[in-house]
Amino acid sequence: MNEREARAILFANIEGGSTFWAREIYSQSALAVYEGIVAGNYDPIKFEKTIGRVRNADSSEILERIEKSNIDFLTPADPTWPEQVDELAAPPIALTVKGDSSILTLPSLAIVGTRNPTPYGMRIASDFAAGFVDREWAIVSGGAYGIDTHAHKGAVIAEGVTIAIVATGLDINYPAGNSRLFEQILENGAIVSEVMPGVHAIPARFLTRNRLIASLSKATLVVEAAFRSGSLRTARDAAELMRPVMAIPGPINSPTSEGCHRLIGERAAEIVTSVPDAMEFVTSFQ
Repeated sequence: MNEREARAILFANIEGGSTFWAREIYSQSALAVYEGIVAGNYDPIKFEKTIGRVRNADSSEILERIEKSNIDFLTPADPTWPEQVDELAAPPIALTVKGDSSILTLPSLAIVGTRNPTPYGMRIASDFAAGFVDREWAIVSGGAYGIDTHAHKGAVIAEGVTIAIVATGLDINYPAGNSRLFEQILENGAIVSEVMPGVHAIPARFLTRNRLIASLSKATLVVEAAFRSGSLRTARDAAELMRPVMAIPGPINSPTSEGCHRLIGERAAEIVTSVPDAMEFVTSFQ
């Protein structure tokens, strides 16, 4: 058993976003944690299910499943590992990647927002994505319907790099209606996940996925978001990492802009109205 094999076992059997296990792994090593689990050094009642799964796991079978799906298994030992994710309170144990993993280290802007955007929001997401890729930035989003889709499309149309962080296994096209978009993303970009192939989405995985979107990016832009929205969680995650957060203002009576206005009103996000405006704000942090 080596460090990579131990990470494969822990990755396949521990849900992403666990602060406890992330701290254990990053303060020791994946191999030390694996050996500790096998040796019975962790609470057998509290961690009963995890202990049982880890003890019965086969690293070669896990790595073979990933390889057969034409997916890269990325760990902190790999040269293309995006070190910025290590700043999270619960850094990922590993990442699965389809496409060019080297682009994960490019300067990137996260563009997030509602799944039910207005035509205004769709256009803004696409325009800002195109504007940033023209300046040789990558665009990061979640591959979902709505603002995510139009951010990715804006980058693709501008022949730039875009990265989708998804909440399912990379052999699952979710949402199915974005299958063609995922193919286009892979032409120059990458799709990233924190779960094994074959794993389906559950609500909690979207929240843990959001922290990866925030951590992978130098800055986050919220285009349209309801008053209570997962996109606001991404913005909070970015702020906790001391990364710049921006928001697009909308009509004062638009429900899809309430979240953006909330961030601006709380001074949790900088109001931006153009790509040069956003670029100036982001570069002032560097």
